[in-house]
Amino acid sequence: MSWSASLKRPWTGAARTGAPDERELLARVGAKNLEAFEALYRMYQPRLGRFLANILQRPQLVEEVLDDTMMVVWQSADRFRGSSKPSTWIFAIAYRKALKAKSRWPDPLPDESLEHEASDEPEPDVQLQHQRLAHALREAMSTLSPEHRAVVDLTYFHGMGYRQIAEIVECPVDTVKTRMFHARRRLKQALPGKLSDWL
Repeated sequence: MSWSASLKRPWTGAARTGAPDERELLARVGAKNLEAFEALYRMYQPRLGRFLANILQRPQLVEEVLDDTMMVVWQSADRFRGSSKPSTWIFAIAYRKALKAKSRWPDPLPDESLEHEASDEPEPDVQLQHQRLAHALREAMSTLSPEHRAVVDLTYFHGMGYRQIAEIVECPVDTVKTRMFHARRRLKQALPGKLSDWL
């Protein structure tokens, strides 16, 4: 059964009690409090979904890996000792699950249909520019290994520092820096023209 399928109904606990912090939620999840787990799931679902989509590059696997990640959180939250941020611990689980799933499936072929989708936006030139940028970024990121994509994604889209990333991907900080250096160089080569300036 999918965790996400069971969490579709709105949750009102945070509104009643104020938004609890992540450590408090994890402690309650460790005590098998389902309401706390639902709140934690909703807190992390969009962030993990974005991260996993970038690592896996297979939309059909994202929900499965996200659910597997949150299942591990549910089963082992009582073993979280607080030596790192909760987000570091949860993203590390997601990263390991994503690499396992990635090893079972080959890289997908690019979706050519995305280039030809019509836009309903009132300003087609701006929309076209955004589509080109998004397509260029997708193409550029797809040239990286999962390990390099993880470092770039966690840095640029989740605002994490090298030390936290090193904990997530279980390698030394210097390795994270090296991966980022090589990833940025590869992306600059892959991005056309001035798009490489964003790096």
